[in-house]
Amino acid sequence: MANTMLLTETRTFSKQDLVGIYEEHSPGIFRYAVRMLGDRDLAEDCVSETFSRFLHAVRQGGGPRDNLRAYLYRVAHNWITDHYRRQPQPPLSLELDEHEDHESNPSNLVSQSMERDRVRSAFLRLPADQQQVIQLRFLEDWAHDEVAAALGKTSEATRALQYRALNSLRRMLLDAEDEALS
Repeated sequence: MANTMLLTETRTFSKQDLVGIYEEHSPGIFRYAVRMLGDRDLAEDCVSETFSRFLHAVRQGGGPRDNLRAYLYRVAHNWITDHYRRQPQPPLSLELDEHEDHESNPSNLVSQSMERDRVRSAFLRLPADQQQVIQLRFLEDWAHDEVAAALGKTSEATRALQYRALNSLRRMLLDAEDEALS
């Protein structure tokens, strides 16, 4: 979809434009929210609220000026941040992913599940902006410039943030491994 064209035209969207925007961007926002929240129902709430806030902003004459996708992800991220501020962090799920082969060796499944929980736990201890840069760069496969636009930072600042995030994550995982061996 020609996001730039939509954003530079009059700020009035047809129902068809809005449906197209939703269909184009909601799957990615949902994936992002599931990763950040660890809960599909909450992720659906996040997507719903993201587009509700987008529509409200457009009706008020606001909303995105040049990068619709970055704007929507920023709204979703803000909703997720607000959610975590309002509630204590939920316990990590010990359930298996629906994509895993349930006939695999149970020892391997437990080991994989424990490793996933260890990485998720370390990831959730990172500051929110570091979590977001890792999500967008590596899980959503965004370019540095796109991540920078979503975070409202320069590309250089985003690269530095990514570097710090990966180093922090690596350090936390190594520390946890050392503690487990002790």
